Amino acid sequence: MFLDLHEIIEVPGRSVPFQCELDGERLSFPTLVAFNGPVTAQGQVKNTAGVLELTAEVRADMTVRCDRCGVPFEKRMTPRYTAVLQADAEDADSEDVFPLDGDGVDVSDVLETCLILDMDQKFLCRDDCKGLCPTCGKDLNEGPCGCKKQIDPRMAALGRLLDDIQEV
Repeated sequence: MFLDLHEIIEVPGRSVPFQCELDGERLSFPTLVAFNGPVTAQGQVKNTAGVLELTAEVRADMTVRCDRCGVPFEKRMTPRYTAVLQADAEDADSEDVFPLDGDGVDVSDVLETCLILDMDQKFLCRDDCKGLCPTCGKDLNEGPCGCKKQIDPRMAALGRLLDDIQEV
């Protein structure tokens, strides 16, 4: 969504509110199963002493797959973002500074970038998720599997020695 800012660029204290939907296709990632509705954003761009500051809250309801056990679960994200808009943002060193496009800004592009950078590295169905057994693939959250613990091949000779001692 392109937001025209020509009315507030030269007038400190003025603001322009906005509401928009973000593109779910641009926000896709490997463990995303689906968005459960549109990804929405609302906020404003305000001229604060000559600096254009975008503030917004994004809402994304989604179904994601747990990175440990593979079970799908629902997750809601409602992050708040603040970004500075500048005509010469390419020269800026901060990742929170975005370029103006003439006298406006593509709000969707700014917020999609913020959301992608803010996305969790791993999605877990719960903090204590035990994952899957590496041998049989059973979900260890449902209980232990019947697999025998694998012995490190470097310790196999020691294991045989211990077995011999126990037989005596």
